[in-house]
Amino acid sequence: MRQRRFAVETVLAMGLLLGAGAVGAQQKPQPQAASQRKVDPDAERVLRAMTGYLTGLQTFTAQYDVDNEIISTDGQKLQFSASGEFALQRPSKLRATRTGGYADAELFFDGQTVTLLARKKNAFKQLRGPTTIDQAIEALRSELDVDLAGADLFYADLHEGLLTDVSTGTHLGQGVVGGVLCDHLAFRAAKVDWQIWVQRGDKPLPLKYVITSKWVSGAPQYTIRLHHWNTQPKLDPQHFVFRPPAGAKELQDVATNELGELTEEAKP
Repeated sequence: MRQRRFAVETVLAMGLLLGAGAVGAQQKPQPQAASQRKVDPDAERVLRAMTGYLTGLQTFTAQYDVDNEIISTDGQKLQFSASGEFALQRPSKLRATRTGGYADAELFFDGQTVTLLARKKNAFKQLRGPTTIDQAIEALRSELDVDLAGADLFYADLHEGLLTDVSTGTHLGQGVVGGVLCDHLAFRAAKVDWQIWVQRGDKPLPLKYVITSKWVSGAPQYTIRLHHWNTQPKLDPQHFVFRPPAGAKELQDVATNELGELTEEAKP
């Protein structure tokens, strides 16, 4: 029982860092040809303004609150909530934290190594080789089967990344998130539907992002609210470098559970 509890808590701390698992980040299937998309002009205009603004920023930081839904084996919909912050420096540095009921986790990427740290269990896993943020995200997906849904907003080619496999896009009108007036957009893709609320004005930042896994029973959702954006932070390169805490255990053999989350693989 103790070993199982360790695995469960490590799973929630590490795998749910940015919302991995039940909903999953937008996948990377064959891109939908732009000519086949039906995205209305207002939705295209707002999305292009947001993606152009974000990708034009060399550094930025933000805080977030996230709700991640899962469906239990008996069909009950459960929601796990947490908060965190992230810092990004293009093209090769990323750091993110997540704190919740089960999670006290951090992600480090210094341009050479990706590290996931579960603070409560003082355990970490590293992937070596990626040299860009895009490669780091893809390495987590391909090597550990972990999807970081919030990381959809970190891609260098953000516009095409978000529109991958999208068939339709609609501008639904105005919305208010955290007291801020936004444009509300909705898109449909093969496996997920997603919505995004973009701040109006000269800083078209995403303030809310919802992904619905429509082909999973119960249609679980991943929701992230972004706030306290800083588009001109001064970031020390050492901020992205992982230094193991005293007594930290490096996980060598890892597996993912049915939620796509990290756990230590049992030894034979």
